[in-house]
Amino acid sequence: MTSVPTPIPSRTQYVLDAIKHRILTGQLAPGQALVETELAAQFGVSKTPVREALKTLAGTGLVVMSQYKGVTVRMVDADMAREVYDVRLLLEPEALRRTVRRGASLDAARDALARADSAGDTAERSLANRLFHRALYLPCGNPLLGRMLDEVRDQAALVAAAAWAADPSWEREAAEHRDILRLALGGDADGAASALHAHIASFVRRAISEPHPEEGQE
Repeated sequence: MTSVPTPIPSRTQYVLDAIKHRILTGQLAPGQALVETELAAQFGVSKTPVREALKTLAGTGLVVMSQYKGVTVRMVDADMAREVYDVRLLLEPEALRRTVRRGASLDAARDALARADSAGDTAERSLANRLFHRALYLPCGNPLLGRMLDEVRDQAALVAAAAWAADPSWEREAAEHRDILRLALGGDADGAASALHAHIASFVRRAISEPHPEEGQE
């Protein structure tokens, strides 16, 4: 049988993934300017894929385009955190409730949890945590609900990166993740949804109560 070759990512996708990774791991700080010519030189590409990647990142809320300041990494403040996590609080527990009630597989969530526990650095652990949450809501049976939650994933990760820089609460969240998964695997849809709601609410309270030097916010 002839093997199917693995598709090669486009230059734009390559640049997009690289910039996103740097933002979500704190290598590019909130408020930092993103200069097309500099990025193009770093990645060995023309300015066109960089420009397209930045437009996509602006659409997902990770960067801000200004006529006067150019493109900068989005600043994290209390208002942004509340807006993003309000959406998660409204939608994500209900999605998990539906996932459990329909008996959907949670193998991907189990795998993501194991990956987070064995992560070698904060970037890998952050990615695994994102995969864990997605594995809970994606099998809910409503593709639109899944897409709506996907749309706020990057902004939620940006808030989380800022919060973890101030308070590395990985172990606390890992314990909460294990409890959520235990309830879900046990078929307790309401219990799992309540635990997830408490988990998200607790995190955003910590995120917006810590001062961020670049913002001067509470």
